[in-house]
Amino acid sequence: MNRNLKHLCAGLLGAAALLPLARAAEPSAWPVGLHAAVRSAHAGQASMLATAWAGTRIVAVGAHGIVLLSDDQGKRWRQAGKVPLDVTLTSVAFANDKEGWAVGHAGAILHTSDGGEEWTVQRSQPEQDRPLFAVHFFDAQHGVAVGLWSLVLTTADGGRSWTTRELEAPPSARRADLNLLGLFAGQGGTLYAAAEKGYVLHSADQGLSWNYLATGYKGSFWTGTVLQDGALLVGGLRGALYRSGDAGQSWTRIATNSTASITSVVRTGAHGVLAVGQDGLMLRSADNGASVQANYRADRLPLSAALPMAGDTPPMMSARGPAPAERH
Repeated sequence: MNRNLKHLCAGLLGAAALLPLARAAEPSAWPVGLHAAVRSAHAGQASMLATAWAGTRIVAVGAHGIVLLSDDQGKRWRQAGKVPLDVTLTSVAFANDKEGWAVGHAGAILHTSDGGEEWTVQRSQPEQDRPLFAVHFFDAQHGVAVGLWSLVLTTADGGRSWTTRELEAPPSARRADLNLLGLFAGQGGTLYAAAEKGYVLHSADQGLSWNYLATGYKGSFWTGTVLQDGALLVGGLRGALYRSGDAGQSWTRIATNSTASITSVVRTGAHGVLAVGQDGLMLRSADNGASVQANYRADRLPLSAALPMAGDTPPMMSARGPAPAERH
């Protein structure tokens, strides 16, 4: 396995939790023909890497092609009825309450037209060691997926066809080979990609072309969001949290008082922000990310994703399935 990919997979949710995911990323571990995800009584305990709203339904994706659905704000979960690939799914996005896409290892892109109940394959390339890490759709036709070594794919027909977009090399680099680890959108077709080496990539045309925003950080960013006031907030390795109030031209590091890696940043209400991460980390802000307060879940559950929501504590995913609500 490529050393960078192995490190990335181990870092996303913690080495112990991600051993199955690291194996899923290794070409020699793939069977000759990819199999459908198996329905399991223990699906609710699988490592879940991403989640999204499909209308009022919550859809979560993760290890072994497992897709979980909740129709009651995360109180109860059930496994999707049909998922055609058992590869690790790393990201999920919906254009509306029915049309959704999930991406992952083997270069897989899956599509659903019924809110996540059943999925079909739009793309898979198991012969290549080049997984996809994030997906975003602006509407039911226009979407972007990104992944290993600056891989950018765009579609204008709902995923029936995908076009590879070649990126220019970052400043002072010979080639474009950054891992693009997260996507988050602004207004009017603006899209950002959280990347390695302290870079955030920016597109003003729905992913067709990109430019690099340097934050001054040297590590990897995994996640980000555009805040209510238009500021950008990105998080990543060892508690790194950076904010820009001028469209990425300058950045300020926000003190988190934590070295736990940040895996998800979401808005919670008009001025609220929640960032979650390793070791049960939860960072809350009431001032659009200008400052944060850190606390940790009592169970130290490694958190991988949270949903944007009006409430202070939205549904979250973890290395052991949907995170249970904490008792106070």
